Amino acid sequence: MDFELTEEQKMFQTMVRDFCVGEIEPYAAEWDETEKFPHNVVKKMADAGLHSVHFPEEYGGNGDELTFAIATEEISRACAGIGVVYLVSLGLGMYPIVMHGNEQQKRHYISRVINGAIVAFALTEAMAGSDVAALETKYVREGDYYVLNGQKIFISNGAEADFVTTFATKDKSLGYRGISAFVVDKGTKGFSVGKIERKMGLHPASVAELIFDDCRIPVANMLGEEGRGFRIALEGIDASRVSIAVQALGIAQAAYDAAVAYAKERRQFGAEIARLQAIQWMIADMATDIDAARLLIYKAAWLTKKEGHAPPKEAAMAKLFASEAAHRVCHKAVQIFGGYGYTRDFAVERYYRDQRITEIYEGTSEMQRWTIARQVLGVK
Repeated sequence: MDFELTEEQKMFQTMVRDFCVGEIEPYAAEWDETEKFPHNVVKKMADAGLHSVHFPEEYGGNGDELTFAIATEEISRACAGIGVVYLVSLGLGMYPIVMHGNEQQKRHYISRVINGAIVAFALTEAMAGSDVAALETKYVREGDYYVLNGQKIFISNGAEADFVTTFATKDKSLGYRGISAFVVDKGTKGFSVGKIERKMGLHPASVAELIFDDCRIPVANMLGEEGRGFRIALEGIDASRVSIAVQALGIAQAAYDAAVAYAKERRQFGAEIARLQAIQWMIADMATDIDAARLLIYKAAWLTKKEGHAPPKEAAMAKLFASEAAHRVCHKAVQIFGGYGYTRDFAVERYYRDQRITEIYEGTSEMQRWTIARQVLGVK
């Protein structure tokens, strides 16, 4: 087995890292403080070619899932808030279109994202979180249009999205069989942004309520076959679990790097704290967690390329382990910094806040364990 990146992948990784060091990392603390969305940076990322990775070549894309993982880790390492904007726009928000869109939909929407469009994935509702089949947003057909009515909550990129992939039911009594998938463009009559949440972390990225009030969209905006929305949503979430794992890895790597550097500089009892066994053991555990998470992620990305779709068990394992490993790493990083780690003068405080959501969205850790257990046991 070869665990080395190719020379092309290494060059790409260096390019992304250099971009992040110059254009993202110096401003991450400011974006966290002001909670302002940096539209100019998204445009720069697109201009640098970062928005084309892992889309099919015939639509202007390049790279694969591992290339996407490399980019997502480096961006999240510099600023997890920008990381989620990136991974939702290229990943979760676009998977329904890439996997189930028709030729016209793919050519239209993929090109927009490559040029910097921001995308949201609007599934979650007040009564439909982990229980996707319970969603209540409804649609009816009226001539050449579908009319959507309902509300979505906790939608990443919701306030800034140029278009969203969303889901509604024709008849709630049909359960998952009544759900279909749609694309709704910003500016569509009846589509609006409601409450914007005040979050613990990921401050540059919005999380918003989306409102569909007699929202009329062309029949051509349905994705895939009618009644297949539940499967489309789950396939998108399965694929996106790997990118959330990568986001967690990027945060963990940033916290680890900061802790190692601080341990070598901070002196107590006449020597650097890096010489203390208690600190060394924490650093050793952090390094092990990060390497193990990266291997699980790379395996899931490799299998995705090999099999043509995200493997449910391996994707869930990567997401579960990487998010919880990031929790452990960020916790230890704050501990190594001591009182300074609890202040906003040091980035580890931000890493700690940003990490927490990775154990919740795209399926909680509990849901990942459920998925893994069902795959291992062969039960439905």
